[in-house]
Amino acid sequence: MIRPCDLDAVEARRLIGQKKLSPVELLESCIRQIEAVDPHVNALVVRAFERAGKEAREAEAAVMRGDPLKPLHGLPVGVKDLSDTQGIVSAYGSLLFRDHVPAKDEHVVAAVRRAGGIVIGKTNSPEFGAGGNTNNKLYGPTRNPFDLEKTCGGSSGGSGVVLATNMMPLATGSDTGGSLRLPAAFNGVVAHRPSPGIVPFDRRSQAFSTYQSQGPMARTVADAALLLSAMAERNPIDPMAYPLDPEQFLSLPEVDLASVRVAVSEDLGIAPVARAVRAAFMDRVDRFSSLFGTVEHRDPDFQNVLDVFWYLRGVYMLAKHEAVFETYTDDVNPNVRSNVAAALKMEARKIGWAAREQYRLMQDFHRFMADFDVLICPAVTVTPFPFAELYPKEIDGAPMENYVHWAALTSSLTVTGNPVVAIPCGVDEYGTPFGIQIVGKLHKDREVLAIAHAIETAFKADPALSRPVPELVL
Repeated sequence: MIRPCDLDAVEARRLIGQKKLSPVELLESCIRQIEAVDPHVNALVVRAFERAGKEAREAEAAVMRGDPLKPLHGLPVGVKDLSDTQGIVSAYGSLLFRDHVPAKDEHVVAAVRRAGGIVIGKTNSPEFGAGGNTNNKLYGPTRNPFDLEKTCGGSSGGSGVVLATNMMPLATGSDTGGSLRLPAAFNGVVAHRPSPGIVPFDRRSQAFSTYQSQGPMARTVADAALLLSAMAERNPIDPMAYPLDPEQFLSLPEVDLASVRVAVSEDLGIAPVARAVRAAFMDRVDRFSSLFGTVEHRDPDFQNVLDVFWYLRGVYMLAKHEAVFETYTDDVNPNVRSNVAAALKMEARKIGWAAREQYRLMQDFHRFMADFDVLICPAVTVTPFPFAELYPKEIDGAPMENYVHWAALTSSLTVTGNPVVAIPCGVDEYGTPFGIQIVGKLHKDREVLAIAHAIETAFKADPALSRPVPELVL
């Protein structure tokens, strides 16, 4: 029997609008699932059930009165712990902020609330969001629901897990080098990293950068687009945000996949990809190639992209942490401490080179994408690793240069800033989820979401490609 917590967001919202599902009933079902499952995975680290219950009752009353309903009316939403939530602890995964209760919501949270979403709690993240493994000294590790000894990815790992286990239908995330896409892949859910400026961010460390991005996570592409319609609310306080109609994401156009031109790349020409991932990806390509009008194996010219990402990440980390770095003790996330320390040693000349090279890479990738509608590649270079490991130190025996090297498939696309939808694509040889990235043209977010939705729909017909569900849900 399908429980309310098992419903996709679009379906739950439709039933609420038709008075066939009560927001209170939906919230209570989600809470029961959280209480049953979260002790095993540790994904929802701050709970706001009392406040959520009050808001659910208000949402139900609005339905009964026949009030106009917002797009997310009555839908429970998990908020990543890196976001400020008014009246709810926002610790950023850090012991330093364990008692921090913001006086107001940051923009993206306020936008979700204005759209009718109900914040049910905060999802776990590595301290300050630095790392692809969701573990911190304040809340501990979040485990992969498909293998409790493995990582769920990061830094939006808690959001990925609450979705995979049906604790709630929607969750927010953020992404610098892959923090939306890595946990989506490791947990068998969907994430969208928007083009710069689509989702305003009022707590930027840098005024202009492709690095800091907030985006939606869900179990389906349509659900992610629904959440994006709320997150994309215009806010001029972010200089990168530009006027757009967020309602465009409420309905995605139909796509004939037979007309879609696809480039496929197993490593983007530069990433250290494990043999198991390469084999799984090529198997998937063989299975789905017949869906498209054109499929061409071609790598973009990403020469120097990893160095560019590292140097400009250093600038980002300094902007975010330099003012308080001297106060950080050994208890603070070693990823943060090592990255800031390395950044402090960077030469201005190299940073200037990286800024120029980023622009060249963006222009070259724009020309590359002129021949295709989307580029498809794996979402992660490795299969889920033990959660006790900070990050993979090597891949197939080859040592990683630093703690972000293993995330080259995602960080490379951060440099260009193109919109990316990560969707599940069956499981790997170990029974854990396998994910792909669907990369679109800059600022063509609605188009790439529509293509991803069509691909997702086609994948449902093939058990080897469809979204896996962990046994913890059953």
